[in-house]
Amino acid sequence: MAEPAGNTAAGAARLASVSALPRPAPAGGREPSRGGYRLEPAFYEPARVPAEVLHQAQIWRGLPVGSPGKVGILQLGFDRNRGRTELVQHYQKSPLQIMHPLYYNELRPDMAYTYLMSAGGGILHGDRLRTDLRFGPGTSAHVTTQTQTRVYRMEHDYASAIMNIAVEEGAYAEYLPEAVVPFAGSRFYQQTSAVVDASATLLLGETLYAGRLARGERHAYDVYASDLEVRRPDGRLVALDRVRLRPGAGEPGGSDGVNGLGVLANHDVLAMLYVFTPLVPPAQLADTMHRAVAESGGDLIFGVSTLPGEAGVWMRLVGNDTVAVAAANTAAAAAVHELLTGKRAPVIRKS
Repeated sequence: MAEPAGNTAAGAARLASVSALPRPAPAGGREPSRGGYRLEPAFYEPARVPAEVLHQAQIWRGLPVGSPGKVGILQLGFDRNRGRTELVQHYQKSPLQIMHPLYYNELRPDMAYTYLMSAGGGILHGDRLRTDLRFGPGTSAHVTTQTQTRVYRMEHDYASAIMNIAVEEGAYAEYLPEAVVPFAGSRFYQQTSAVVDASATLLLGETLYAGRLARGERHAYDVYASDLEVRRPDGRLVALDRVRLRPGAGEPGGSDGVNGLGVLANHDVLAMLYVFTPLVPPAQLADTMHRAVAESGGDLIFGVSTLPGEAGVWMRLVGNDTVAVAAANTAAAAAVHELLTGKRAPVIRKS
């Protein structure tokens, strides 16, 4: 755990205010835990959990929710300092942690590149994770994960991960994590809430595998659910996207199962990329993204649409080749980066 000197209380308050979702008060007047407010359920539990996931909740023998190592907290704040974007607020509680931001983009030496990591090999039942990212006025930063997020088989309960993102005036932020891999029998809920100033830019990605594909494991998880909610600082809703996948909810190959034509259509990989920006017209942004994916190669099905209110664009694609999907994601993000910054995107180092 590390937290720099300075106005710690004010910084924590700014990070904690990222989410627009109300936090329920602890039931029964529960006394604060010794770990402070960050270890209170109201801080790390999602304000709402989809019914498809919540019905898996249960109490079991062993390490329950809230036990040491079951709650991971990561709070990062970036501001302009010394002519570049620097990490000025940092709190981490295992298993979540980061490396020190890197500055390897020779064309944008002011842009911070930060890798999110986990001290554990993956996510277990009863895990509750929360990450807050704040990008201050005029900052430029890229945040990604070191590797794929593995969600292990669960015998009890479920796991959840909250991601709160605040992008302030004139900031440029990219949050492009590696894929989520839900193992057989896993139950996972991911809630992403972003507050984006009208003058700011946010690139946000999400990729999901059907399972451990090299083992022939496809859609053997119990349930995967994710919510994305993007708002303006005054609370106005910009975009809302929900994913609910329950392989056992429909007949195999049927129209109401995850392999149905209206869902994944027998594909193994689902990917989304959202871009919120006022810097270029949405139509130009959509054409750029569409062209980049189309020219990336691979047998993919995808679509690119503009968001309501001229807020930006979003892309959704499905495919069976993880390499082709990764190439398409990279090509789309790189094309958008170059269009919006005027600089070629660097190769993101992962090894």
